[in-house]
Amino acid sequence: MNGTVIPGTPIAVDFWSVRRAGGARLFFLSHMHSDHTVGLSSTWSRPLYCSPLTARLLHHRLKVPTHWIRPLEVGQSHVVGEEVTVTLLDANHCPGSVMFLFEGSFGTILYTGDFRYSRAMQHEPVLSGRRIDRLYLDNTNCRLQRALPSRSRAAHQAAQLIRQHPQHRVVIGVYSLGKEELLVDLALEFSTWVVVSPSRLEQMRLLELPEVFTTEEGAGRIHAVDVAEIRWDTLVSWNVRHPTIAILPTGRPVKVTHPKIHLIPYSDHSSFSELCEFVRWLKPCSVIPIVKDSTCHTSFQKYLSPDHQAPPGLGIPKPLQVSVQRQSKTKKQKPVCLVKRAAQRSVPKGVVYESLEEHTEQSDGLRALTAPQQNSHESAFCSLEHICFYDCEEEEPSREQPGGAMAAGTAGQLLLSDEDFPSELPKEYLLTPLNALKQVSFYKAVEDLFSRWEVS
Repeated sequence: MNGTVIPGTPIAVDFWSVRRAGGARLFFLSHMHSDHTVGLSSTWSRPLYCSPLTARLLHHRLKVPTHWIRPLEVGQSHVVGEEVTVTLLDANHCPGSVMFLFEGSFGTILYTGDFRYSRAMQHEPVLSGRRIDRLYLDNTNCRLQRALPSRSRAAHQAAQLIRQHPQHRVVIGVYSLGKEELLVDLALEFSTWVVVSPSRLEQMRLLELPEVFTTEEGAGRIHAVDVAEIRWDTLVSWNVRHPTIAILPTGRPVKVTHPKIHLIPYSDHSSFSELCEFVRWLKPCSVIPIVKDSTCHTSFQKYLSPDHQAPPGLGIPKPLQVSVQRQSKTKKQKPVCLVKRAAQRSVPKGVVYESLEEHTEQSDGLRALTAPQQNSHESAFCSLEHICFYDCEEEEPSREQPGGAMAAGTAGQLLLSDEDFPSELPKEYLLTPLNALKQVSFYKAVEDLFSRWEVS
């Protein structure tokens, strides 16, 4: 579950287990990717705050009752719960995605959710010169400290590839939400319809996108299909009927199974250099990785504000403290490896994602670094959510929708601009997915495991 109950506040972001939410009573949804909505369904019965576009998608896709959905306009400040002021900011990730700026007696907190940094964010008046006590940072690409092009340059690469195959049909593998901007750009560039399924067309209209999508087979040269359809057997079948190439717009390493599958480094998450630039500009007092990893934040220490005083109101909600204490008493009991079990049940049938270790270079200098001492409540909070991963003695998988990379890295990475990127990037520049952990069965198993600990 890519969500957080923020200690010392009544706030939960992308966290939908009320039983485990402790004292949280204000629930926020950053965007509609499935790894951020685990546990959210039509039975939800509490006020839920999100952007207007996410509100429409939420009711349409998960059937959450509209009387529980509280859409908040992006760019405006809102008082919720009579004690918290929240401002929604465009996260530049997928349609409807937002960052949350929370203000209250607990200080000022910026929760990025999944986001792709853009220098235009420096012109946000609400962020300019603002003291940020806690920055919850989307560190998906933190560990792989390699360059990623901007999405506009990646889209240009896709257009070049299509021009090199003028007689081919083009199939683009996408997830249920995301990459719509790329599809629209290519449709306008080549003056063609994008053929989609009826359900995807319904969603495109809900998103109020330009009218470049159709369900009429053969009406357009470009087809958008689910990423799972991009595999060897479908490419063979398609090419029997008509010369076809497939494009995978992804920021993760993918094992190519057919010579006509082409990877384009189009990512909706910030690159490592973009993360460094963002933190250096914002100068928060502390950085808390959203993808939990004890070493990632060492990369940003030199960019933090010199004022490192802990913000007011930090602490663990009482139910969580009890869970942590019970966990420590049963530490010697090694739990079942849920990661391995979920992975066995979730063998990918389409795209095959490669190992993180094959695409990660960790400098010797990192081994000499030690993470700054955290206060006890933060350490306990993180360890509760990740006890299974460490006891399983496995590398913590990354996450993204559709995937991501586990966070870590050196602090001395140079910042890069678009001009530094070559026109074609090698495949090792692509990042890593989380496939197995997105299965609802995995999260249910985790919650069941916590339930057994709490009653023991």
